[in-house]
Amino acid sequence: MKRIGLIVLAAFVGGTVSIGAYKFLERNDNEMTLAEKQQVLFANNPAKISSAGTIDFVQASAAVSPAVVHIRTTFSSASSKQSSPFDMMEELFGGGGRRSRAPRAASGSGVILTSDGYIVTNNHVVENSEKVEVVLSDRRKVIAKVIGTDPNTDLALIKVDATNLPVVKMGNSDQVQVGEWVLAVGFPLDLQTTVTAGIVSAKARSIGILARQQQQPTQEEYEEYQRTGKMPSRANNSIESYIQTDAAINPGNSGGALVNANGELIGINAAIASQTGTNEGYGFAIPVNLAKKILEDFKKYGEVKRGYIGVTFVPLDAENAQQLKVNDINGLYVNDVLPNGAAAAAGIKKGDIIKKVEGITIYDSPDLQEKIGRMSPGDKVSLTVLREGKLKDIGVTLKGDESVSKPKATLAAKTTGTTINKLGASFAPASDAIKAKYGVKNGVIVTGIEEGKVFDSLDVPKGMLITTINGKAVNSVKDIEDALPTSKNGMTTISGVSENGKYTFSF
Repeated sequence: MKRIGLIVLAAFVGGTVSIGAYKFLERNDNEMTLAEKQQVLFANNPAKISSAGTIDFVQASAAVSPAVVHIRTTFSSASSKQSSPFDMMEELFGGGGRRSRAPRAASGSGVILTSDGYIVTNNHVVENSEKVEVVLSDRRKVIAKVIGTDPNTDLALIKVDATNLPVVKMGNSDQVQVGEWVLAVGFPLDLQTTVTAGIVSAKARSIGILARQQQQPTQEEYEEYQRTGKMPSRANNSIESYIQTDAAINPGNSGGALVNANGELIGINAAIASQTGTNEGYGFAIPVNLAKKILEDFKKYGEVKRGYIGVTFVPLDAENAQQLKVNDINGLYVNDVLPNGAAAAAGIKKGDIIKKVEGITIYDSPDLQEKIGRMSPGDKVSLTVLREGKLKDIGVTLKGDESVSKPKATLAAKTTGTTINKLGASFAPASDAIKAKYGVKNGVIVTGIEEGKVFDSLDVPKGMLITTINGKAVNSVKDIEDALPTSKNGMTTISGVSENGKYTFSF
């Protein structure tokens, strides 16, 4: 009798669980987050694969490859005036020489996140595209709709009208360790699905590629500059905190998957550091924990709702600490607090040194930017700052875009001597990675050349690093403006370096 009772009880419990599961699956699709949909629909990744002992990536490769897709984009004549989706990567790392403007077509990779067709890729893969075509693992071709794009993180979310698609389970990029085995999966160099293996070489890498792209003028701004000589100065809102890997990544891998040995998505492949434009062992992926927030915003709002602290800062090292006359060489030195911003409301002051965010020590700007990049306006964050030799915990409620002071357009020319307008070039501050590459401590990158003016006549290549003007070191457009009028006897001297060596020219 007791045994019959247990059987009846088990049947009742089983039936209750089944009904509950059915009701959960019955939830409105739009109410479910991408992660929730993965938990419900995900079934193709192995439960556990160890990267210890004998290395075997067979199961992870078999599980992930079907859910990494080939993305082909085409562009209208109007969008062809803008940079190619791959110019951002190739011009920074691939030689910096002049090249034709955007191609009529390009390709990249994407990762299927849900069985009903949400796919993550890079912003630079689909930006300005007229048509986005996705080639699935079964060779079907489907047209994708762009749900949202974000140049600040180089992420995009697209959607195809399909069902029962394989997916890649999102992992936890916070748990990624340097030295851990990883796989890069994508469609490099127009090859079919390709899997490469390597290790995580570093975390929280900033290479300056997004900041440089943000400084490039739009076609409308360039035409306005030609008419008036005015070029707007933009705030740098980019977030770079890449996972660096030596797994082979090449053009075409953009938007593809970086997965751990368990077959879990830990990053979206985005860029390479190379002097040739192809793999030299330095690949960079956007951490999936940052991507989760951005993608959910795309799904809910069609755009990113970003929270801001409202400060500008300088990462401290021995050199910066000496210049700022502070004793600390770790942390972020607050050099400005934006009026009406979150930091101002919380009482953060100029001269404070941000040491921790949510109790975690920070050493460089990517450490802070990625964590804040995962948050939304209204979210609260705890910052630990050093002020007058004492640590102080300050709670900050993040504010939205409206709290960020918009920089005013500046006239990039002076009325005496040689001017930027006469040079016929636009510039952006060089990243630490670029300066290290050329072995210099300062410099600005030439981001644009205007036909018929000085730089064009001297055949100065786009992408060249300018280090000094009239013997004065330059690090910004302001430095250039200050240095140009100091020409002696009407002669301006400019020094710089490119892939082909060092240059000095006078005019």
